Amino acid sequence: MYDLIIIGGGPAGLTSAVYAARKKMDTLLLTKEFGGQLMWTKEIENYMGYQFISGPELMSKFEDQVRRFAVETKYQEVTGLTVHHDGSFIVTTEEGEYQSKTVILASGKRSRRLGVPGELEFAGLGVSYCATCDGPLFTNKIVAVVGGGNSAVQAAIELSNVSPKVYLVTRGEYVADPILIEKMKAAENIIEMPGYISEGIYGKDFVETLRIRDIDSGESQDLEVKGVFVEVGLEPNSEFLADLVDLNEQKELIIDCRAKTNIPGLFAAGDVTNGPDKQIVIAAGDGAKAALMAYDYLLHKEN
Repeated sequence: MYDLIIIGGGPAGLTSAVYAARKKMDTLLLTKEFGGQLMWTKEIENYMGYQFISGPELMSKFEDQVRRFAVETKYQEVTGLTVHHDGSFIVTTEEGEYQSKTVILASGKRSRRLGVPGELEFAGLGVSYCATCDGPLFTNKIVAVVGGGNSAVQAAIELSNVSPKVYLVTRGEYVADPILIEKMKAAENIIEMPGYISEGIYGKDFVETLRIRDIDSGESQDLEVKGVFVEVGLEPNSEFLADLVDLNEQKELIIDCRAKTNIPGLFAAGDVTNGPDKQIVIAAGDGAKAALMAYDYLLHKEN
């Protein structure tokens, strides 16, 4: 029986682990992979203490700090969570079950799919969800980025450094930070395609065309590209919770200002929650808060 199980190895989960360890809680950290979305982030310019740092570099520093403490870590994907009759929790993974008095859900989000023909067929054959990871593979090749948020604009900027032409396809106005839009517009090889939706991705062995449709006129056209980078947002990793926890319409966990869910002893932090902004510093702060609240919960429950 653990005092605390933390589900997730991103900024929220790792910060929770440090704070739990400092409170001498017997803690197990369960995560499918280390680092979360930050492992796909090339440039970070708004995390306090660093003028500039890459995502993998920052997460390496997080990991180093966690390793200073006796936090047991298992790289296993969580597939289920149930409440035991005594009020504790049973966390199920592909390799076994673990029991804990409290749980912090910090499972983050993953890339949302376009849901168009050819997307799944060409995944890894020209379709990518990570410009930082796969961008160098498309050196001197024409590519397209689909999306209008921070991640899409950032991807277009990164790809413009290796590609002769980058189409940026978005259905509406940009919802990216002004500084990113400014950098994007300064790149002469980024071709803006506002007011279009994606209809399909086609090719023989690899991606050859992205078919898009003008929302106003209804006319379709094919963009000759070798790569399609999908950056249309994220969706929370909350499906394993089934009907256990209250979720909003976006399937995010609903929490209060003390990181509590609707289940006593079950807390949540970071991008998987209904917090208004998805930022690294907010996720880390959420993780610290959740660990302190879990400690407070155990303190009062045992007394």
